[in-house]
Amino acid sequence: MNPIYVAIDTPDVSRALALCEALRGAIGGAKLGLEFFAANGPAGVAQIAALGLPVFLDLKLHDIPNTVAKALEALAPLEPAILTVHAAGGRAMLAAAKAAAPPATKVVAVTVLTSLDQTDLAASGVAGSPAEQVARLAALARDAGLDGIVCSGAEVAAAHAAWPDGFFVVPGVRPPGGDSADQKRVVTPRQALDCGASILVIGRPITAAPDPVAAARAIAAAL
Repeated sequence: MNPIYVAIDTPDVSRALALCEALRGAIGGAKLGLEFFAANGPAGVAQIAALGLPVFLDLKLHDIPNTVAKALEALAPLEPAILTVHAAGGRAMLAAAKAAAPPATKVVAVTVLTSLDQTDLAASGVAGSPAEQVARLAALARDAGLDGIVCSGAEVAAAHAAWPDGFFVVPGVRPPGGDSADQKRVVTPRQALDCGASILVIGRPITAAPDPVAAARAIAAAL
């Protein structure tokens, strides 16, 4: 299985479709986030799914358990391969999300965003390092019955050791020498896989490349 999911971070459905059409032989799936969903809604997601690519619907749902469950029920006809919720929503919310999701959808909990570091956590009242917070939230997600978590490559080895059969989504992945942009905790694709990542979320190194297909194939070859 190709572990590369490309982050299609654009509100332009025509551009998204063109990218996915060109890349579908070189990637494992497409990650559609808030920017795309806010502009195009479920109909846009369905258009991408119609290309035959697995869809990772990255909406990071976070609300009371009933609201999140109802949102999952509304999204169920899209049958995403992967869907995200925020681990900080608590055990009841996480369990409600998993119960409402289609059986084939992996529900994974976002732990600590890769744009945050220890200073950012402290400013929001969270004690300890990102690794400690990821470990706490990963244990919560596992106890709630989720399939896995989203964490940076810096934490995935410890998370995998504690949860051997978990599903680990690693964003903030950059090829060697790549620009980290607004990501603070980055690793290379090879490092992430070696540490236990199940899938790699890669955006701008592919989508902003002069030749996205060549960039995706180069990363896949390095794996």
